[in-house]
Amino acid sequence: MCQRAIYPGSFDPLTYGHIDLIKRAQDIFSEVIVAVAHNPHKKPLFSVKERVEMLKKATADLKGIVIDEFDSLVVDYARKQKARVIIRGLRMISDFEYEFQMALTNRRLNPHIETIFLMPPESYSYLSSKLLKEAASLGADLSSFVPEFVEKALKKKLRKVL
Repeated sequence: MCQRAIYPGSFDPLTYGHIDLIKRAQDIFSEVIVAVAHNPHKKPLFSVKERVEMLKKATADLKGIVIDEFDSLVVDYARKQKARVIIRGLRMISDFEYEFQMALTNRRLNPHIETIFLMPPESYSYLSSKLLKEAASLGADLSSFVPEFVEKALKKKLRKVL
């Protein structure tokens, strides 16, 4: 195993696809910092604190996983954490263009930090937070997409919002 990596994201909500990528990264890196982004432009349903708590609960039995939050450029956060690798997930080909642009921009901002793309298994490749929120708002069973505690929190939060 080698060094420390950052897996940044909004995790709104946390899915089994995210958890799968965390486990895959854990097999490659000695430490993985899962970093919840403060990104008000995405209008998250859950607060940063709620998302951090969900991640801590979901990864409690995994070694080498640190849950944190950040409100800066991811390359600045990675440098501050002494991480040289940013992990990003690619679900579908539609993700590639955006992720590729972001990786090249990050490389320009800090050429010492690399981006590594990991793919979730086929069974999670179509999951998106937007789709899950919509399905949850319509009462769908999300047990095959998110941990039970996330499903309960999601449905509770949506009842308050709607």
